[in-house]
Amino acid sequence: MNSMPILSLITFLPLAGVLLLFFLPKESKGLLRSIALIVSLVVFVVSLPIVTGFQTNAEFQFNEFAPWIAAGPFQMNYSVGIDGISLWLVILTTFIMPIAILSTWTAVEERVKEYMICLLLLETGMLGAFISLDLFLFYVFWEIMLIPMYFIIGIWGGKNKIYAALKFFIYTFLGSVLMLVALLVLYFKAGAGDFNLMKFYELSLDPATQTWMFLAFALAFAIKVPMFPLHTWLPDAHTEAPTAGSVILAAIMLKMGTYGFVRFAMPLFPNATEQFTPLIATLSVIGIIYAALVAMVQEDVKKLVAYSSVAHLGFVMLGVFALNQQGVAGGMLQMINHGISTGALFLIVGFIYERRHTRLIADFGGLSKQMPVFATIFMIVTLSSIGLPGTNGFVGEFLVLIGAYESSLRWYALIATSGVILSAVYMLWMFQRVMFGELNNPKNQELKDLNAREVVIMIPLLVMIFWMGIYPTPFIEKMTPAIDKVIAYSKGKKLAAALQQAIPSAPGPAVMQPAILESK
Repeated sequence: MNSMPILSLITFLPLAGVLLLFFLPKESKGLLRSIALIVSLVVFVVSLPIVTGFQTNAEFQFNEFAPWIAAGPFQMNYSVGIDGISLWLVILTTFIMPIAILSTWTAVEERVKEYMICLLLLETGMLGAFISLDLFLFYVFWEIMLIPMYFIIGIWGGKNKIYAALKFFIYTFLGSVLMLVALLVLYFKAGAGDFNLMKFYELSLDPATQTWMFLAFALAFAIKVPMFPLHTWLPDAHTEAPTAGSVILAAIMLKMGTYGFVRFAMPLFPNATEQFTPLIATLSVIGIIYAALVAMVQEDVKKLVAYSSVAHLGFVMLGVFALNQQGVAGGMLQMINHGISTGALFLIVGFIYERRHTRLIADFGGLSKQMPVFATIFMIVTLSSIGLPGTNGFVGEFLVLIGAYESSLRWYALIATSGVILSAVYMLWMFQRVMFGELNNPKNQELKDLNAREVVIMIPLLVMIFWMGIYPTPFIEKMTPAIDKVIAYSKGKKLAAALQQAIPSAPGPAVMQPAILESK
């Protein structure tokens, strides 16, 4: 399978769907939705062989390379591949997109053609960023993502959509410009002739250069995560975005920030990583506690879920900067868990908004009597979000806290543990107010339970919640060799990383194996 251009096929199939949509009449809304859904389903099916054909080692696989742009001293190449870190993020993207598109069936009635085109363009941008092994190519896909999401929020959003869209674009574009400057400096420092990521990994930069380069990359990624105090664009974007936009933003696009730290900022600048680990850990813990406290006082259920994202991704950042196998594995697993659980929460908010056209918690109450199927699914997703054992949220947070405790971040881990308790408080309190109590509002007494389409949307997410909560080993095993390699690079052990790449991983639950690199 490595001889097939499967990554390019997955990435650019949505563009084929875009071309097809261009030739369809805008009045055929049902056909437009169906074509977009079919294309996204085909992309998901085509992506499955990369899981079955993936070999559990630290190497980049399914590699593709072709010269792309040669302009004076600059050489940009189309170089793509995946390892265990990017594997599950690619699958998460192809898994979420059909669900997001199916959720728009009745939610969006205006400019359906343009909406579906934006969703498919967004999928290409996100997939391209996850598979890029050329830094300039990564930057191109990184920028491509901004445009369709800007339009999704700005055209199909709520009453403050223009403000939210501009704020989203300005924040993320500012970070992107700084990252571009750092890319160019890195290119000239390397003298490598191109933007090949593996060549940059082998650089030995002086500490001062590493500091400035890390700060430029870290700012771009921290905005995307988003980390405290750069998070203020997120609640506005989530609140104003349509349901599919919120799902994609939470489930996939926020992972670009955490992925960027793991793939680029940390392994490229190991000295700066060590220097700024206390600061990153401090901001992560502040984000966990602060976002949880702010979520408690939210009157809008969608804004509450948005702040919960800031808290969950604080755990991800704490885990990856623990720089040990348990912490990074927990952080990577929590990226996937957050995409599933928070994506499901935004879908649930969308279901009740379509029925009541309000998101205020005070406008609900007693919905469990009217919508028992909805109440059951809502309860499962809520428990997953707070990390109940047996659900996907528990495994990731547990590994993050164990990894942080066993590293130099012991006290940060102890403080972050309070975030688990706080998440249970604001999520269960919100659930209690929305689903139980008296049906005081006559409009609530007329609500209908989930229909077949909505149940079909939620079933795959529920399956993943329990699968990853009960048996996460397949996910962890495939990512562990690549995690060990990233840890080695992030600690400046370039030779050890090369040796680790040649050592096949042992069978069994990979996260419980001793990290080979720690002894080197």
